[in-house]
Amino acid sequence: MTANPVDKLDDLADQVAEEFEAHRQPDEFKDVSLVIDNNDPDRPTLIVHVDKENADTLADEIEDFLQERGARTQRERHSDTDVRVLATVD
Repeated sequence: MTANPVDKLDDLADQVAEEFEAHRQPDEFKDVSLVIDNNDPDRPTLIVHVDKENADTLADEIEDFLQERGARTQRERHSDTDVRVLATVD
C-alpha cells in the first residue's frame, strides 16, 4: 500500500523540522517555516520558507536534504532574504 502524498510530506516536514531545529527556535522569529499546501489534492506541496540574511545558503542545504529523501524540489525567490523551497513527492 502506497502512503498518501500528504502523509509523506508530513513525515518529510517533521524530518526537516528536526534537522534544521536550530533555525526554528520557539521564542524567536523563525528563519525556517514549514507549511503543507494541499489545496490541489493531486499535487500537495511542502513549502519550506527561509527568511534570513543570505537565505540561499540555508535553502541549498534544505533543498539537498529534501532531494536526498526523494522529493522533487523547486525554488522561489522573493528577495535575497526570502527564499521558498517547494517539495513534492509521489
